[in-house]
Amino acid sequence: MIRRDAQRNRDALVAAARAVLAERGVGAPLEAVAKRAGVAIGTLYRHFPERGELIDAILDEQLAGWAELARQAVAAADAWEGLVGFLERTCELQARDRAFTELVCQEHQSDRSEVNRLIGQLIERAQRAGALRLDVGPIDLAFFMMACSRVAEQDPERWRRHFTLMLDALRTG
Repeated sequence: MIRRDAQRNRDALVAAARAVLAERGVGAPLEAVAKRAGVAIGTLYRHFPERGELIDAILDEQLAGWAELARQAVAAADAWEGLVGFLERTCELQARDRAFTELVCQEHQSDRSEVNRLIGQLIERAQRAGALRLDVGPIDLAFFMMACSRVAEQDPERWRRHFTLMLDALRTG
């Protein structure tokens, strides 16, 4: 059983890591995380002996949220709207969270198999509905999201214009 103060410190570290990684990416200094959490760096290392453990805790949480977003998109009544909603929501997350952007752009080795499977389903549904070009595949959507993330790095709102232009390229007719 973990002591209450130790649990409070761990929770503060995870919350601080979430914020710092969103601002600075997965390469952010751990000292910044400890400082934001209001604890000493030694406290951080007691809870997370290796940097990867803290990063994985944050990115695993993000991956779970992203998978849920994809599940909701697959369940949408309209296949095209489900796909567009998933892409738009993903790009919104990328625009405000550098660590999430790195996850989406595969700079981190998290297990994305469920999200990849769901993206495949989104593509197949939209193609069967006649809304998505038949030559579009998962790699095309990966590049789509990566392009939006790069634009968002420069201007967090400008990606929306490029998003609309890229959607036009994906849609049939």
